[in-house]
Formats: sequence, C-alpha cells, structure tokens
Amino acid sequence: MTPRLAPDPGLRRWDGGRTLAGGSPFRVLRLTAAGAAMVDGWIAGEPVTAGAALAQRLVRAGMMHPSYDQAQYEPSDVTVVIPVRDGDVSGLLAALDAPAIVVDDGSRQPIPGAAIRHETARGPAAARNTGWRLARTPLVAFLDADTIPEPGWLEPLLRHFEDPAVAAVAPRIRSTPGKTALARYESTQSPLDLGDQPGLVQPGSRISYVPTAALVVRVSALRELDGFDETMRFGEDVDLIWRLTAEQHLVRYEPAAVVEHAPRPRWTALLRQRFDYGTSAGPLAQRHGDAVAPVRASLWSAVAWALILAGRSGAGLAVTGAAAALLTRKLGKLGIPAREAIRLAAQGNLGAGRIFADAIGRAWAPVAIPLLLLSRRGRAVLALVLLRNLLDWARKKPPLDPIRWCLARTADDVAYGCGVARGALRSRSPASLMPFLTDRGGRSSVQVSR
Repeated sequence: MTPRLAPDPGLRRWDGGRTLAGGSPFRVLRLTAAGAAMVDGWIAGEPVTAGAALAQRLVRAGMMHPSYDQAQYEPSDVTVVIPVRDGDVSGLLAALDAPAIVVDDGSRQPIPGAAIRHETARGPAAARNTGWRLARTPLVAFLDADTIPEPGWLEPLLRHFEDPAVAAVAPRIRSTPGKTALARYESTQSPLDLGDQPGLVQPGSRISYVPTAALVVRVSALRELDGFDETMRFGEDVDLIWRLTAEQHLVRYEPAAVVEHAPRPRWTALLRQRFDYGTSAGPLAQRHGDAVAPVRASLWSAVAWALILAGRSGAGLAVTGAAAALLTRKLGKLGIPAREAIRLAAQGNLGAGRIFADAIGRAWAPVAIPLLLLSRRGRAVLALVLLRNLLDWARKKPPLDPIRWCLARTADDVAYGCGVARGALRSRSPASLMPFLTDRGGRSSVQVSR
C-alpha cells in the first residue's frame, strides 16, 4: 500500500525546499530540485507514488513520518504474549481483542489459564521468548500483566507493518490516573511514557528506546535475532530494540495507540524499579557501546560549558562564538541563512547544557553530587540542576505541587544513578558513565540526495 508522509514538527526547509534540517539525530539533507518538488507534494498530502528511495531516506532520518489508510493485518493476526509472575491477568484478558498466551514465570500459586508454566522464575526475557515461540501468527504483541490497552489500540500499530522494513511498533504507555501523590507524580514522569509525538526509534535519537511493557513485533524478526537475551534481568527490551535497528530494521513509536500501565504501589517500589533500570546500563554498554552514553554532545559544547562552570565565562562564550561562526559558514554553503544557523548553534549549546545537567542529576549523581557539594561553585551548579526540575514541573504541569514533585523527581533520578553505578561496578567498566562527544561543531551530518 502506498504511504503518505507527514513532516516531523522539527523539520525546517530553505533554499526553495532543497535544504532540509531536522530529524533525530539532527542532520542536514541537501536535495536536488526534483527531490524538493517531490517533498513539496508529499507535504501537500500526495501519496508516495515515485521517489521511494528518497521517501525511505527521509523516514529513516526521522524527518518525515509515514501513514497508511489501511492495514493488511488484523487483530486476529496478532498473538498477545503476557509474561506474569504472581499477578492477576483477568482484567487484561477481558480487554483484549486478539488471541493471548499467558506465560506463568514461576508464580508461587499457578496462574489460572496460563498456556505454559516455568516451574522456577527465569525472568521476563525467558517468559517472553517462551510465549512468542508458541505463537502461530505473523505478529506478536507483548503486554505486561499490569497493563490495559484502550479499545482499538492495535489498529494504528498494524498500519505501520505495511512497510516491510518495520519490525516493531510501540504504543504510548500512559500511567493509569490515580489520586495518590505517587500516581499523580507518575502521570507525567513514568519512564514508560515517551510522549505524544510519533517517531523513529534508534540509539542517540529523540526516542532512543521503547519498552516491551507494550510492543508489537514481527515473529520473523524475533526468529532472526533468536528473541530476547535471557542472560539480562533488566534492559533486555532495550537490547532487543537496538539489535533490531543494528540489522537495519525499523522500529516506530506510535502514540495514537494507547496502553495504560498501573503506577507503582509504593514509593519504595518506584525507587527500586528506577534503581533496577539503572543497573541495565552496564550490560547494555558492553553490548552496544556509546548508545548508552548519558551525554551526547559536541566537543565544542562540552568545552564551552566546562569553561563556564569553571568560572571562565568569557572563554566559554568565546568558544561558543567560534563554534557558531564555523557552523554558520558550513551551513551557509547549503542555503541556510546566517540567522538560522546562529539559532541552530545556540539551540545546540543550550541543549547540551541541559543534557549535562540531566547527567549530573541522574546518571552521574552518586559521584557528582558529593563532589559538587564541596565547593561554593559546585553548590551553585547543583542549584541549577534543581532549577531544571522546577522548570520541568512548570512545563509538564503535573497534578502535584512543585515541592513534592521536585523532591520525588530528585529521588527518582538519584535512584537511577545509583543503579547505573552498581551496573558499572558489576560490569567492571565505566563505559555506561562516559560521555559521547563529537567534533562537528554542534549538530550533525550533511547528506546530499535526489
């Protein structure tokens, strides 16, 4: 079926549409006049009847997103796999419109209606592998036992499988509304909720992973990779996604489909979950290298911010200005006006500052916070990190007062950082803590296409 393409909200065009900038990771793409005309038509709503190679390049760059009016697959072509240990799946089963396989992963009391039972708990990766290998449909949908999909959730996901390159599609996972402070906090800060904007999933991008709490995957792709890595207790879902993208499969995030996920029952359970998530960074770094890096920024930005935080603001601003000048010259040759190039450079440096603040308050927190508390300048840096939390509260407008929300956010981040430190110690490698720096003057690659 012929797709239509919608531009990503961050896409920008200049020079009669021949220069495109955007995507994730950010890049600049230079088109021929014929290519620009095709893009004009696609943005106007025309289907992709020609220029399939260009359309695929734009999709893989995250600059445009495909849509299909219909799908060859129906819910009956999907087998839902539900791994469960000591849980209740009755509510989930009642909400499904597709066949389901329940895998009991060593529950203390056998789960009624389970298709198969592990006598001892082998972990979520093994339970999901057992389930999908029993499926007799071309697609499987993994759903955690504490999720409830909204009616019609499969249809928006199934349309993406019209593209044979698409191996997996994830819905939006929203935290189930509740009245407790914990439920109100998770309503805007659940690590499973990746927002309301669709996109391509790949390491280093705006959407670098999707969880398997809710995910639809081609069985053929799972067979190709032999499923989940059962040696991983946490992070096995991120590992699967990154192995899929490494094999040039596409993974998409589609927030038009919604699955609700129950919030943690207690604060201690939330902090334990965040700690456990953090421990996966070490094993993931061993398998995927810098894809796990807590900071991805240009060398220029790193040097500029290091100088500013060291009290040498003049030198830091000079480095920023030099980087902006170089980027302006480079992008000017591609038809991007100087004002836009300066804006891109400024956004890149401000974004890098935010990324470093995130790392200080999260992945690096167990080491960074004690060290920064030792000096007046360090305490000022910590104050800026805490200000980041307050700004996030104002942006997200959660149904929780700013004091409790910011305190919870800080504890959430530190728990994750402690997990990252634990994972690094266990793996005997600091790779999961190391920044990934480029020397491209701020933003990313330039490509030329028809």
